[in-house]
Amino acid sequence: MTVRTALLQGQRLLEDANISDARLTAEVLLMRATSHDRAWLYAHSNDELIELWWIHYGRYLHQRMKGEPTQYVTGRQEFYGREFRVSPDVLIPRPETEHLVEAALTRNVETILDMGTGSGAVAITLALETKARVMATDVSLAALNTAQLNARTLSASVGFIACDLGAALPDSAFDLVVSNPPYIPGRERASLQPEVRDYEPALALFGGEDGLAVYRRLIPEAARLLRPGGSLMMELGESVAVREMCASWVDVEIVNDLAGIPRVLIARKP
Repeated sequence: MTVRTALLQGQRLLEDANISDARLTAEVLLMRATSHDRAWLYAHSNDELIELWWIHYGRYLHQRMKGEPTQYVTGRQEFYGREFRVSPDVLIPRPETEHLVEAALTRNVETILDMGTGSGAVAITLALETKARVMATDVSLAALNTAQLNARTLSASVGFIACDLGAALPDSAFDLVVSNPPYIPGRERASLQPEVRDYEPALALFGGEDGLAVYRRLIPEAARLLRPGGSLMMELGESVAVREMCASWVDVEIVNDLAGIPRVLIARKP
């Protein structure tokens, strides 16, 4: 079977399984199976697939057709121009979370804490894009293992600590706290896309029945951890209620994403 035929058959199988972006997905899976990039696939479209490539490609197609996210099948996801390892132990980094990074990069700070780091995408990006000392926490040891692997692979200096939010850290230790907390309401679980609901970690998705449970603990925890005048930045699910939780903070603002959706809340500790 040639590369071209493999792509066409993969595309057809994915379309029959109602997988969106079937052609692109087939390309990504074949790139992973062959360890070559897209340019190679098209430059060698008449080449025969070796047996090992076909075995891997078939397995990847089967996983995706069952509903497993492409990122978990390949074990990779790009974020802020870098490739991160991902697994079912961590939330797949989304492009919209790059708005959180961009907001953080507007601050010239010496110390940053990322609470609930998951894959480490935010903490590692900030460590590589700034001169700040970056710490990151997560309650999941499996997630921290993935984050540490990403930090080593990308040569990023990040200190990782296993704890709930910032429970293991001292008062007034940071200039900036960032977080992408779980904020999907538990009552919306049934309406989520199956590839999200059935494969991504519930701990990183759901913020209680109303989606606000983690914010209720995170905001006062950030106030404890920040130095006076320090900033808190959080990705948002529901902006009005979260803003009301920051009534005692100053310079509170909401940053919209490119679609005009409220995406990041920024607040400063008095």
